[in-house]
Amino acid sequence: MLDDADEIHPLFHGAPQTTEFKKLRKRIVRYAREAIEQYGMVEKGAKWLVCLSGGKDSYTLLAVLHELKWRGLLPVELLACNLDQGQPGFPATVLPEFLEKMQVPHRIEYQDTYSVVMDKVPQGRTYCALCSRLRRGNLYRIAREEGCSAVVLGHHRDDILETFFMNLFHGGRLATMPPKLVNEEGDLFVYRPLAHVAEADCEKFARAMNYPIIPCDLCGSQDGLQRQQVKQILDQWEKNSPGRRQVMFRALMNIRPSHMLDPKLFDFAGLTLGNDKIDQISDEVPKLR
Repeated sequence: MLDDADEIHPLFHGAPQTTEFKKLRKRIVRYAREAIEQYGMVEKGAKWLVCLSGGKDSYTLLAVLHELKWRGLLPVELLACNLDQGQPGFPATVLPEFLEKMQVPHRIEYQDTYSVVMDKVPQGRTYCALCSRLRRGNLYRIAREEGCSAVVLGHHRDDILETFFMNLFHGGRLATMPPKLVNEEGDLFVYRPLAHVAEADCEKFARAMNYPIIPCDLCGSQDGLQRQQVKQILDQWEKNSPGRRQVMFRALMNIRPSHMLDPKLFDFAGLTLGNDKIDQISDEVPKLR
């Protein structure tokens, strides 16, 4: 992962030369490449809309994808996109200037979804659901207009874990953000190449590269959000037992339908005694310990 060539993408100009940073960068790129390959994200010649919010996660995503593309490991066209949602005080010039300087093809779209959210969401309710729905609809539209086959998001391992527990605690279901899905209309992929990357690594990377991070002042200004509460629980678990986040994340990749309770995923009613039947379902029913 050393920059041993004369040309390196501008996103990596000035990268720290410390051993610690080189290991961090290599780890993030390796995890992203593994997720891209494991979940079959690459279609040769495809065009991806890389969504850039200005947060640490999306900057990390942008840099990692360009790293892979520069090294010939990601044969797709990348178009960065920022959706300016009209939030008061949003530094509208930061991202366009950054992307121009970094020579990154991009599109900046202005849509005042902020006013819609403030008008429609009652006092005391959280903004996240409506805000994300409006943002997603606009990003899908932009992807279609630009001829993209995929919308690429910067959600990382911790986002996926938090969403799982939010669904568990508040939604009554076992579900989370998958690394790859097809939108409801069936015409676009949604990819999350940072699915295996820890939030702490994204933060260390973006700050070490001195990218101009823009905080979200809309949802970030609200207290008592369910995601914040779940994050606090996970932080405490991690503090009590370091590495627990990674163990829980591995569990999401090691699901045993026969040891859950959903009859739509496993034919409990069809279970019978006898060697023939047991042989047929041996792959589904692990031996109890």
